[in-house]
Amino acid sequence: MTWNPSLLPDQTGRTIVVTGSTAGIGYFAAEQLATAGADVVLASRSPSKLATARESIRSRFPEASVRTVVIDLASLASVRDAAAELSGLPRLDGVFLNGGAMGMSKELTADGLPMMLGTHVVANAALVAGILPALAETGRAHGEPTRIVHASTGFVSRARYNLDDLLRVPWTGIGAYTKAKTATEVFAFELERRMRAALLPVASIVSRPGVGVDAKTPQRPGIRDATTPYQRNPYTPWAQGKDTAAWSAVRALTDPAARGAEYYAPKDGVRGEPITVQPTPRTAAPADDTAQRVWVQLEELAGMALVPEMAS
Repeated sequence: MTWNPSLLPDQTGRTIVVTGSTAGIGYFAAEQLATAGADVVLASRSPSKLATARESIRSRFPEASVRTVVIDLASLASVRDAAAELSGLPRLDGVFLNGGAMGMSKELTADGLPMMLGTHVVANAALVAGILPALAETGRAHGEPTRIVHASTGFVSRARYNLDDLLRVPWTGIGAYTKAKTATEVFAFELERRMRAALLPVASIVSRPGVGVDAKTPQRPGIRDATTPYQRNPYTPWAQGKDTAAWSAVRALTDPAARGAEYYAPKDGVRGEPITVQPTPRTAAPADDTAQRVWVQLEELAGMALVPEMAS
C-alpha cells in the first residue's frame, strides 16, 4: 500500500503506550498517534516531564486523548507497578518499546544490571510479560492482533556480538548499546514465534528509526527548544528530524497490513518514509539455539516468565 505519514489511518478507540515519550522519537511518535485519534499513554520516569509532554500535545491538538504512567526502566519494581496500571485500562492495543538509557556510563540499574541491558532489554521484556494478558484480551475482544513494537538500530546488522552471556558488556558505549539492541531483536522475533504457537492475537514487530538529529527536529515547548540540551551529530547533513525518525514505529503500530515478525525502517536507510525491510538473519532466525539461550537469560534476569500461562 501507499503510506502517507501525514495521513495516518484513524486510530480512534485504540489505546497505545509509548515508553520514553517525554523527548525525541518517543515524544513525536506519541504526538503523531494522538493526532490520528489514539488514546495515547505517555510512559516515562519523570512526572514533571510527562506533564510537559502531555501539555505539549494538548496545546497543538486540544481534543487529543493523552494520559500518563510513571515507569522507571532502571527498576523492575517500577516496571511491574506500571504493567499492573496499564493492564487495568479498558483496552490495550499496542506498545512502542522506545525507552532506555542513552548515557554511556558504567552505572547499574536498581537491580544491579548493566544500564543498557537493564533498560533496553530486561525492563522491556518484563513490561511485555506484565501487559501481555491485557494485549491478548484486547486482541480477542476486537478481532485483530494488538501490537508490540520494538525499537532497534541499524548498528545490529553491522556488528556481531556473542549473546551467550548478556551480562558481559562491551567496553565502549556504542558497543553496549548495539549488543543490547541485538538482544532486543532476538527477543522480538522469538516472542513472535512463541505467541504464534500459543495462538495469541498479538504481533511482535521490529522498527528502527534511521538517524534522527536535534538540528532537524521541530521545536516543541519543553521538549525541543532553547531550554533543552542540544546534541551535535556529525551525520546531520544526511539525517532527518526525530519527528520523521518516529515514522517507522508509527507505521508498525498503525498500518492495517502490518504483521508480526516484520521489520520497518526508513526507505533510504538513514531517513525517509518507512518501508518493510529484511531483518538480519542471525537475529530473526538464528541457525543455532541463540534465541532459546537469550530467552532463558531474560527470564532469569527479569525474574518472571516472559509469556505467562494464559488461555489461548
